[in-house]
This record gives sequence, C-alpha cells and structure tokens, in this order.
Amino acid sequence: MFDGPNDGGDAMKKILIIQGGGRPKGNTAQLVDHFRKGAEAAGHTAEKISLLENTVNGCLGCNACRYGKPCIQKDAFPDIVPKIKSADCIVFASPLYFWTISAKLKAFIERFYCIAEEDPNPPLGRYEKYPIKDCALLMTSADDFFWTFEQAVSYYQFTLIHYIGFHDKGMLLAGGCGDTNGKAQIDQTNHLSEAYEFGKNLYLE
Repeated sequence: MFDGPNDGGDAMKKILIIQGGGRPKGNTAQLVDHFRKGAEAAGHTAEKISLLENTVNGCLGCNACRYGKPCIQKDAFPDIVPKIKSADCIVFASPLYFWTISAKLKAFIERFYCIAEEDPNPPLGRYEKYPIKDCALLMTSADDFFWTFEQAVSYYQFTLIHYIGFHDKGMLLAGGCGDTNGKAQIDQTNHLSEAYEFGKNLYLE
C-alpha cells in the first residue's frame, strides 16, 4: 500500500534515498531500486545511499554541534549532510526489524540533530527548526498483518512529520515478502511494480 499527497507540480526534483539496512540484494534493496527507476523515469534525479556501505553512528547527545557546528563524529554522515540540504525529498527505506525501522536508519535520523537551527519561538513539541523537505517511507516485512507496520509508521509520523516538520509524500508498506529465514521473495508480490509507480507519480498533481 502507499498513500499520501501527490502535490508539488511537475518540476523536476532531487530525491535522496537512504537505504537503512537489509541485505544487499534483499527485499528492501529491490524495492528501493524500483522506486528509483520510477522516479528517474519521471525525470527526477534520484540518488541512493546505503547505510550498509556508509557507516553512520547514533547521536552521542554531546551538544557539540549546537547550532550550526558540525558533528564531532568521524563517520560517513558529514559527507551526507550537503546531500540532505540540497535534496527536495528524502526517502527513508528500511526492512521491519522488531516492529520498527532498522537501528541503522534510526541512527541516521538521530544525527539530524546537527543540522538543526535555533528557533526562538518553536511550535508546541519542537525545540528547533530544520530544513523544509518532502519525505516518504519505503518498508518491507515478512509479515503482513493489519498491525505489522504500526510502530514504524508511528515513528515516521511523529519524528519526521510532526517534529522535524517534513512534508509527507506517502508510504509504501510492503508486507508479505517471504519468511525471515529464506531468500527475498518480493518479486512474487506486486510491491516492485507499486514501488516503480510510487516513484514515478511522487510529484504528479
């Protein structure tokens, strides 16, 4: 399934896809690749960054980065920051691990702390302001119950939409992709074609 607004006109966009774990050729990787092909077919620029290949540690909570200072950690994140800032849309992709997003993807989101700017009058429940971006969620799971993605969707909505303030472009929650002990079986579902169409139609009016 995927839902969310498809507004924003037909201007070409710069899309950054963060693949937060999963196997290199697994269900999530295949879902991302088809989404990317769809986005590129629509004329957008789509770049994928795999957190399997780029180490991003979790936030230390040291506050050394406040405000406008770089993070002190020497990993891949500082090189990704310019890509985050220049992107029109950030797509977060993850397999379902213990009913939520992967630890790799959560660590990546935690590091947004260093790109926060001071806000002298923040809205209720927020302490700073972030660059305004569109975002979307891609997820895969072996299970496909009505509650399978509930925790992950809650985190996505509360953290990225309500707190950081990104604009939701929708979600593709690809359940029923095979058991956790076997090889990827997403190619036996409709999810790959759904991902292609999601990417292709992301910015259609």
